[in-house]
Amino acid sequence: MSARLAALAEMVPDGARFADIGTDHALLPVHLVTAGKVRCAVAGDVADGPVRAARRQVREAGLEGLVSVRKGDGLSVLAPGEADTVCLAGMGGTLIVRLLDAAGEVLQGVQTLVLSPQGAEDAVRSWLLKAGFVIDRERLLEEDGIIYTLIRAVRMEAAEAERRNRDLYDASLLAPCVAAVPEELLLEMGPLLVREASALFRRKWEQEAARRERIIAQMKQSDSQEARAKIGQWEAAVRHIREVLQCLPEASTSSS
Repeated sequence: MSARLAALAEMVPDGARFADIGTDHALLPVHLVTAGKVRCAVAGDVADGPVRAARRQVREAGLEGLVSVRKGDGLSVLAPGEADTVCLAGMGGTLIVRLLDAAGEVLQGVQTLVLSPQGAEDAVRSWLLKAGFVIDRERLLEEDGIIYTLIRAVRMEAAEAERRNRDLYDASLLAPCVAAVPEELLLEMGPLLVREASALFRRKWEQEAARRERIIAQMKQSDSQEARAKIGQWEAAVRHIREVLQCLPEASTSSS
């Protein structure tokens, strides 16, 4: 497996009833069942090609009795209560949110979400907040020049989830160095990743700040009133990013 899939596998609780949504070749569920980490698995995908590849992978591993490959959109491949741990990885954050929103009663029995959004991480974290999940692990991992975000969130009783999330997104966590960290920035950056302040986290957000500064420069050259109206908002966002980076403790030597 790739380093990214191995890191996702490590986030799956032992003994889980696991579902991998957007499974592609079913490498993750096959690995987890073979290693004895999960009791059983469902590998779901919406496209014919990946479903055929997944079925071949499961058949060659001799796991047809333990890994069920199904074609369908999102969590619709699951019956209510069938899986307690669901992974959605390798897709955009907005798509992850759409699939979770559409899951309905299937999601009620899910206790753990293992997510790796490619973009729109703030939308995913915002959904978790509203849905009563609490992020208990976050990790950045670089593979083939791409920095991936990995998030694990667990379901909690409503009052406990509210308390834990309030602490998690405490805007004073960088005080007194930064007067106030906007919650929307913590949703983008990741509340646990900010606390860890790894070298990879710093590099990711230095690159993001530079990217936004280039966009601001383009906006300033535009005749569009809409673009010019957004300049102040974008400049404030970049200022907050750089303030947070300056405030962070010395980065660890770890790249993940």
